[in-house]
Amino acid sequence: MISITEKTLQDLQFPTVLETISDGCNTDIGKEKALQIKPFRDKEELMQSLMQTSEYVSSFQNNNAIPNHGFDAITHEIKFLAIEDSFLEVGSFRKIANLSATTNVLLNFLKKFDDYYPNLNARASRVELTKDIITAIDAIVDKYGEIKDNASPTLSGIRQNMNLVRGKVNQSFGVALTQYNSLGYLDDIKESFVQNRRVLAVLAMYRRKVKGSILGSSKTGSIAYIEPEATLKYSRELANLEYEEKEEITRILKNLSNVIRPYLPLLVEYQDFLSDIDVVAGKAKYANRINGILPTITEERRLFFREAYHPILYLNNKQKQEVTHPQTIELKQENRIIVISGPNAGGKTISLKTVGLLQLMLQSGILIPVHERSETFLFDRILTDIGDNQSIENHLSTYSYRLKNMNYFLKKCNRKTMFLIDEFGTGSDPELGGALAEIFLEEFYHREAFGIITTHYSNLKILANELPYATNANMMFDEKSLEPMYKLALGQAGSSFTFEVAQKNGIPFGLINRAKKKIEVGKVRFDKTIATLQKERSKLEKTSLNLKEEETRAREESKKMENINTRIQQKLESYQELYDSNQKIIYIGQKIDDIAEKYFNNKNKKELIGEFLKIVEIENSKRKKATPKEVKAKVEKQKEIIAEVQVKVEEIRKEKKEKKLKPVVEKPKPILKVGDRVRMLDGRSVGSIDSIEKNKATVNYGIFTSKVSLDELELVEAVKK
Repeated sequence: MISITEKTLQDLQFPTVLETISDGCNTDIGKEKALQIKPFRDKEELMQSLMQTSEYVSSFQNNNAIPNHGFDAITHEIKFLAIEDSFLEVGSFRKIANLSATTNVLLNFLKKFDDYYPNLNARASRVELTKDIITAIDAIVDKYGEIKDNASPTLSGIRQNMNLVRGKVNQSFGVALTQYNSLGYLDDIKESFVQNRRVLAVLAMYRRKVKGSILGSSKTGSIAYIEPEATLKYSRELANLEYEEKEEITRILKNLSNVIRPYLPLLVEYQDFLSDIDVVAGKAKYANRINGILPTITEERRLFFREAYHPILYLNNKQKQEVTHPQTIELKQENRIIVISGPNAGGKTISLKTVGLLQLMLQSGILIPVHERSETFLFDRILTDIGDNQSIENHLSTYSYRLKNMNYFLKKCNRKTMFLIDEFGTGSDPELGGALAEIFLEEFYHREAFGIITTHYSNLKILANELPYATNANMMFDEKSLEPMYKLALGQAGSSFTFEVAQKNGIPFGLINRAKKKIEVGKVRFDKTIATLQKERSKLEKTSLNLKEEETRAREESKKMENINTRIQQKLESYQELYDSNQKIIYIGQKIDDIAEKYFNNKNKKELIGEFLKIVEIENSKRKKATPKEVKAKVEKQKEIIAEVQVKVEEIRKEKKEKKLKPVVEKPKPILKVGDRVRMLDGRSVGSIDSIEKNKATVNYGIFTSKVSLDELELVEAVKK
């Protein structure tokens, strides 16, 4: 059975978290419920709460945002409906209709998007969906909160008569106003309203000359407010109709209250459902602010909070635009207790509170700011002893109070307990208090409880080093500036840096030396050794960071080299394919040349065709028929090549345009003659000119000759130059 005391909630500042969540709620009932959040006793209910919050957080990023679920509280209306023969005012029915409509919209939405919000829909599925409440109210009350004219035939008739009488009142009043104004009996304002009735503003001297009922006068007495005699009769009739209207409205409201009264339990459920969703929304908004997630909940006894932030500190620092340092802490069966030591103001208490508060938040259905690979299991109890805790009411000193607390710990502590103790053993004589604290720690250890304590006592550091399933830890300090680094380092006790910090704060060196002589040499040497080890650890941390950076850079360089090698290899393969292709074409060309020479000598077409077909069949036998996939891949490859070529062509065109803009000095073209060694402008084969006829040269390439335009040839010597 999960049981966490009010003291633990206060020690870990849990109410502060609840206040922030409450501020994120939209309704007053939701705000009150948020402030009443407590750790869940049932694991199934806890997991549902966590999943609901997680689903609501996801709605901030997807396109299916959860509809508005704000509402006006109907607590007063619920109490009235519970009383027999009572009836509600018109405005109350409008609030009930709006509440019902909001609930129906939300129920339909969650049912439609069950794939996105299964746990929220599971909560919604327990609520009945009905439109009867809205239908009943809408038949009587309009959207402005007024009784409709057609709410009943009687009311409809009364209001029609009222409109007729109002017309007669206005008509008779208008006649009187015109008559007495023409006689000069009225003041400049002419008319006014008294007791919600229209009256003439008659000058006091003429009040006896105007027939009617005096309803009042001005402060100075210069004006008398008179309702004309002609209007009085109709006003009385209107007053009677207004009374009848009021009576009819009361009857209608009583009937409507009786219609709605059977739905009272459902209205209570509606308000409860919407306020629950409002609390979930408040928790989701809070999770969004602190980057909260749902870590893995395991059955294994292991707590692993990676890159965990203290949520209150995180939000405060975020507001001040300051950095918050995350902590990584692990507790497991083989490492159940952590003893954190080190100088004050280094972050020991914050580290301890971070673990406790995050575990408490998680067990209360609130997402926590940790890395997604974090995990934990559920504790039955979280015991805390943090702060001074002097009890003036009970006349207890700090140490007495702590002993009383330790007694409670000893009664409740077991393998499903996590204890958090700040400045363990303080408040008494260091030697005696330290010895008692050591015994307490051993007892907690043997009961297999998980725990974190902070201390300055050397004997507790030594004990943590000796116990197989306990470990020391320290808050790292910069060895030069003695400024805290707010980073928890496991595996080694921390020095209190007592004398170093004193020297940094300006205490004379002579006084510090005298203080050192007052205590045991062994203790100074022990603390000095710890301080030295801590400094060495700090250096190793920095070296490790530098090595990691170097390793990262080396990996990046290695990847670059691999990419370069891959590209070079691809180019070599392409060149090899091109070479092989060219060699093949040359070979086929030589074969065709041999066949052509034979045909030239013997003019045997049959032999020519036979030889030619033989070459074709030999080449075809080497080819493999491509599969449809290979053909498709080849087509795609060709498309890519065409696209690349188009890009290159565009670049070449741009270059040509740029060249055209610049004046180009053309070199005089050499005059070619018979015997010159030449080659084509776009070719590589070199030949000699045998003859020149009409701007065309016969070029001898050794194996064959070719006629080429002189404009397409260039001297080999010119190329070399």
